[in-house]
Amino acid sequence: MAHIFCIANQKGGVGKTTTTVNLAAGLAKVGQRVLMVDLDPQGNATMGSGVDKRQLAHTVYDVLLETATVREARVRADKLAAAGFAYDVLGANRELAGAEVELVDVDRREKRLKAALAEVDGEYDFVLIDCPPSLSMLTLNGLCSAHGVIVPMQCEYFALEGLTDLVNTIKQVHANLNRDLKIIGLLRVMFDPRITLQQQVSEQLKSHFGDKVFNTVIPRNVRLAEAPSYGLPGVVFDPSARGSQAFVAFAQEMVARNQAL
Repeated sequence: MAHIFCIANQKGGVGKTTTTVNLAAGLAKVGQRVLMVDLDPQGNATMGSGVDKRQLAHTVYDVLLETATVREARVRADKLAAAGFAYDVLGANRELAGAEVELVDVDRREKRLKAALAEVDGEYDFVLIDCPPSLSMLTLNGLCSAHGVIVPMQCEYFALEGLTDLVNTIKQVHANLNRDLKIIGLLRVMFDPRITLQQQVSEQLKSHFGDKVFNTVIPRNVRLAEAPSYGLPGVVFDPSARGSQAFVAFAQEMVARNQAL
């Protein structure tokens, strides 16, 4: 059975897409079968996986409207295969923005993605869903499909406020739509240990959330920021970079946590 995780945070610019593509590549590197689902109409996770969103015959939009299956719409991230990081991509492009309106009057509108992913459940070890930074019908489809949420966050004051909003959203979805949903863990990203405030917020997170805070910390790293312009995850673009090595360590931590469940 696949472990399905949303990478979500209602605050923008916290590295959700960077986390999704690098975790997908890291999991593939350590031998896991991975499907990455892009639920953001910008399609950044698709492009960041080396897949041209403009050339896709089918996307997650078609899957949500039930005009294509996941098997028909997914593509292999062949650009990454030679380096040993290949995973499958259920891509997105601007078409997906229209899904918000088109799903309003349809049956099971918040569970379309869950039903579609159930058909390929045995084909993957991990399914990672990159969610947009707003609580929309797309995000709701992701949360209804998932077993848990991975929350990337910067160790800054405003990030704590955004985390409160997200926790409340997850509680509501858990109570009303998906009893399996829970926070898997908080991932500290873009971390700079030289900044006292970041150290303080990191300690606050650990004292309040305990083992819900992942042991792995992703450092602020310019190579991770450069990688998307080459259409690659950072772990493929520069495997020796500190940020890339941290994401591979995070992938190993995820596998170990899931084996312990």
